[in-house]
Amino acid sequence: MKVKCTVSYDGTHFKGYQVQPGQRTVQTEIESALARMHKQDELIPIVASGRTDSGVHAKGQVIHFETPLSIPMERWPFALNSLLPDDIRVLKAEEVDDSFHARFGVVSKEYRYKVSTETHQNVFTRQYACHYPYRLDIDKMREAAELLIGTHDFTSFCAANTEVQDKVRDIYALEWKNVSDGLEMRVRGNGFLYNMVRIIAGTLLEIGSGKFHPEEIKAMLAARNREAAGKTAPSHGLYLWEVFYDN
Repeated sequence: MKVKCTVSYDGTHFKGYQVQPGQRTVQTEIESALARMHKQDELIPIVASGRTDSGVHAKGQVIHFETPLSIPMERWPFALNSLLPDDIRVLKAEEVDDSFHARFGVVSKEYRYKVSTETHQNVFTRQYACHYPYRLDIDKMREAAELLIGTHDFTSFCAANTEVQDKVRDIYALEWKNVSDGLEMRVRGNGFLYNMVRIIAGTLLEIGSGKFHPEEIKAMLAARNREAAGKTAPSHGLYLWEVFYDN
């Protein structure tokens, strides 16, 4: 039986999602919990929709795994959560067809980036939002964001050491929302390159503070050079919000 799970986690104390020798990761914790459920020494391998970096959070990460256990779907979250640390929670479990693949079946993803604009950093949200206490022109940020929507080569907006050759991606929506303690960037697309969302967020914040003009986004895209865009925003403001599939 193949099981699909929707998982949330606080990325603060993880060295990212993917297994790394000697490091605490989300994948390691979930696979260890599954091994204990199956009463075996070997880990039960899981596949996720994609990796998240150290410090990045997830509200709706999706994983799948195969199991011989006959547990009602509604019991899987309770069973796994009883074995998982408090900073990981399985929210939902579904039996899926053998053709389902958590990574290759992804149609689009939504990420959100949270920015606290309070004068003094809030000690209670310091690990969950980027503190940016500078004057921002949100209209210019929104104007620039519109220029990133569509199909573009995002070479300038991904880490320079990215090994992926094809850097063309589709951005379906990109907007800034006013929230109680600051701003929130919401972006949805068919796929994202390494550090892409954080570089977009950092660049738009610099546009909002006056370092760049909104129209310079066009030149940044055309340059296809990481040095043409703005800074990479900190990881702790980023959330993998939702993953979408055909069904």
